[in-house]
Amino acid sequence: MEFGLMDGLNLLGSLAFFIYGMKIMSEAIQRVAGSKMRQILNSMTSNRFKGVLTGFLITGLVQSSSATTVLVVSFVNAGLLSLVESIGVIMGANIGTTVTAWLISIVGFKVKISAYALVIIGLAFPMLFFSKDRIKSWGEVFIGFSLLFLGLAYLKDAVPDLKSNPEILAFLSQYSDLGFLSVILFVGIGTLLTVIVQSSSAAMALTLVMANNGWIPLELAAAMVLGENIGTTITANLAAIVGNVHAKRAAFAHFIFNVFGVTWIILVMGPFLSLISSYMVFQTGLSPETNPESVPIALSLFHTCFNVLNTIFLLGFVKSIAAICTRVVKPKGEDADEFRLEYIGTGLLNTAELSLEEAQKETVAFGKVIVKMSNTAKDLLSEPKEKKQKKLIKKMRKFEEITDQLEEEISKYLSRVSDGSLSSATSTRVVSLLSIINDMERIGDVFFQMSKDFENKQNDKVGFTKKQKANLFEMFTLVDDAIHNMVTNLNSNYSHVTLDKALELEQAIDDFRNKLRKEHIHQMESKKYDIQVGALYKDLFQSMEKVGDHVINVSEAITGESERSLKRQEEVVN
Repeated sequence: MEFGLMDGLNLLGSLAFFIYGMKIMSEAIQRVAGSKMRQILNSMTSNRFKGVLTGFLITGLVQSSSATTVLVVSFVNAGLLSLVESIGVIMGANIGTTVTAWLISIVGFKVKISAYALVIIGLAFPMLFFSKDRIKSWGEVFIGFSLLFLGLAYLKDAVPDLKSNPEILAFLSQYSDLGFLSVILFVGIGTLLTVIVQSSSAAMALTLVMANNGWIPLELAAAMVLGENIGTTITANLAAIVGNVHAKRAAFAHFIFNVFGVTWIILVMGPFLSLISSYMVFQTGLSPETNPESVPIALSLFHTCFNVLNTIFLLGFVKSIAAICTRVVKPKGEDADEFRLEYIGTGLLNTAELSLEEAQKETVAFGKVIVKMSNTAKDLLSEPKEKKQKKLIKKMRKFEEITDQLEEEISKYLSRVSDGSLSSATSTRVVSLLSIINDMERIGDVFFQMSKDFENKQNDKVGFTKKQKANLFEMFTLVDDAIHNMVTNLNSNYSHVTLDKALELEQAIDDFRNKLRKEHIHQMESKKYDIQVGALYKDLFQSMEKVGDHVINVSEAITGESERSLKRQEEVVN
């Protein structure tokens, strides 16, 4: 059986067909659900039991755990599902995939949605020409759904046709008498087989052929089924390659769940299979160890019991699994201060609603960088040692570069979102987000300029008086409170944010700045301190007041009070 260039291109095209169908369907589902998508998913996964049930029902319906887990990874990538919520759905998908095995074993029939795909497309196509957006979106849902399963069908046809040539695997029978080593070997073979044929169902069918032909005993057929459980995680991990760190963690959680399950079941494989054989003899009078006809039912029973027990065992450890994934799959760059976009990625879901959710999450991360800059500026004020001051100034310069990059990348992302057709509400939100990141980038610029002021102070060997230092620290405290309030607002539902606290803090900053300015003029007239020190002192407290102005602009953009924000920005410029 040869696999040439054209076969390779067919495989690549089939994979693209599958991903494109999923993309069309997912985007259309989001348009149909609109802003309710998050509530829908949250209600389906509000606790781990509901999550398991959701994964089971979806996989039982579409008969593809791969399709379910890829969608879950995509939702995590878009920030619609948390890592903990996604793990429950993945557990349910593992149980749901056993439905297919039972259908094949009992009635020899599997629902082939791909057989009806063209009919569904034919019925859905006229819906694309309706004037109502909701009907058009439903048309795209059905067409995307059909394309996804056509893609899966082509994908299974494009892989090396081992199913029609099972004799290729007959040589494996010579490795069936190595004891425990054989079990491990056949787990690996099951994994590899599933990766090659990209379908745990097809791999299961091959396993049944090998067992029926007497090439391998029941124990090794069960080992292959376990390997297929590991192999099926590869599809989700492939989808996560183009996702962000959260998508990669969800895919890795699927891998951990299945590998852990395979590990413990291998240790009790003998007694476990003996129980299943005894049950089969009790129910049918036939032993799967001696009667090949009963092997399919025995393997289906083994597969179901394994996945159900594994889910029961690990359901209480969902948070622990999430913690392991978070610890193992880290954002790129070990340095916590490295620039990175954690939520915006090149994921499979990129409709306007989800894109704005991702962009909003990035603004929260942006706000945390601002908090770090404020803390660094305070450290510069309190640090007496020149060497450590130089390190802090270098750190501030790095933070300023990060704010520039964040502003640029989020702006580009929002520009791409704006290329599509947007509702008036979505357009307003895009404008608000652009205003927010613009103000936060300006805050970064102000803090960087403050660090240069400290550098000049260091070069000129000048020092603040105790009173000046105390005043600057008090100003920093007020500005810090305003920044933390800003980050809280960024991390909230924008429609629930009020300006009361933000305005109160802004007024306190302005009042204190006015007080310091009056005192400063008096002190300068009285020649209480050096002109250089006075100029630097004035620059610093006025810079902090500018930070306060940009901070209130951010909260005003969040609440939609853009006119006040624009007026205040003009005052800052003037």
